[in-house]
Amino acid sequence: MSQEVRTLKLKDLVLWTENPRDSIDEKATDQDVVDRALEDELSKWNLPRLAKEMGNHYDFSELPTVVLHGKKPVVYDGNRRIILGKIKHELVSVDGFDAEDLPTFPAEIPCNVCSNAIALENVLRKHADSGSWLPLERDIFLNRHMKEKKSAFLLMEENTGIISANPHLNQRFVKDEIFREDILGKIGISFVGEKLHSKHNHAETLALLNDVSRKIEDKVITTRRNRGKVVEILDPESQRLIVEHKKHKAKEVSATVKKKDAVKDAANPKQSKRVRTKATQIFGGPLYLRIGDVSNLYRDIVDLHEFYSEQKASLSDVFPCLIRMALRLLCETAAKECRQDMASYVNSKYRRAKDTLDQNTKTTLSNHNVTDKSLVQLLHTGAHNYTASANMEQTLAVSIMLGAILSDSHGKAPSK
Repeated sequence: MSQEVRTLKLKDLVLWTENPRDSIDEKATDQDVVDRALEDELSKWNLPRLAKEMGNHYDFSELPTVVLHGKKPVVYDGNRRIILGKIKHELVSVDGFDAEDLPTFPAEIPCNVCSNAIALENVLRKHADSGSWLPLERDIFLNRHMKEKKSAFLLMEENTGIISANPHLNQRFVKDEIFREDILGKIGISFVGEKLHSKHNHAETLALLNDVSRKIEDKVITTRRNRGKVVEILDPESQRLIVEHKKHKAKEVSATVKKKDAVKDAANPKQSKRVRTKATQIFGGPLYLRIGDVSNLYRDIVDLHEFYSEQKASLSDVFPCLIRMALRLLCETAAKECRQDMASYVNSKYRRAKDTLDQNTKTTLSNHNVTDKSLVQLLHTGAHNYTASANMEQTLAVSIMLGAILSDSHGKAPSK
């Protein structure tokens, strides 16, 4: 069999336990997969958002990809849609998810039924470079299903668990420029076969990896800052270890990171771990926008805010006005691309965008008087009232709401 369209009963479709988005034990049931998707600790599933994007009904033009495991039809692609269908038809049990708000789903769905090889090729083509998979999920899929050699990035995760314990490491930049064999070699870490070897002992190796992780989390090293300078940006104690142990012979070590910040610095084994208060991120975090002027402006504003955060001690008190004015320009540009004026653009997107935010974020908006009626005025304020627009906390709140609106109008299309 190559591939053919068959109509299958929704109740018979089996959710894929090896879904690269969030794999689970192969013996897991549909209910286990649904529970995992609803927990969505790392925001990989986003089922409520998908339900809204689907509109009022299931779209027959988007066929799930299905492979027969014996007589069981396993869904390789389209698991999120099928989960919503199973919830709608009460084929699984859920709490806090109103089935009445879901699109209408047929009890029988046309599916692309194909061989395992074709299904895997289709899944890889649709997701590998679309942004719907993070680098670690991509590498796991390529090794497990396409039989490609394990990357250093995947070997680092398998030996230490550091990437799953620190999600900020799961990005292309870290894979390509930091957890790479030649770069790891500079800090005395290597892989022999699939085992981790180090010129340092267990605690020192963990301390070095923790130091690298912190520098990435704190943006000491980014794609635009200190690029290519991994050893140079490490703490003095880490650099001392690297130099002193340069001629040591690397030996196999066990260096498992069980959870974020679980590892203490080797130089200070009795000290309490650092507790960092995370500042509010501009736009509430990274946005994934379509290529174009809006995306370019967004990235420039992120860089401008990063410059402000690093240099604010030497900048004037009204510097935040520049960021507020830039947010207005960004909003005007997005509105123009949607063929609307700024007020119409904001008003048409506000309610749906706000629904995607969690309650803590909504409280932040309320505390800074960012509402559907005030947002446009707050953006205009940046150009006319320097004193009012110098309030950086309010500017960040404005950026969060604007970010949600931009994700609605200019976000990359999510995989189904």
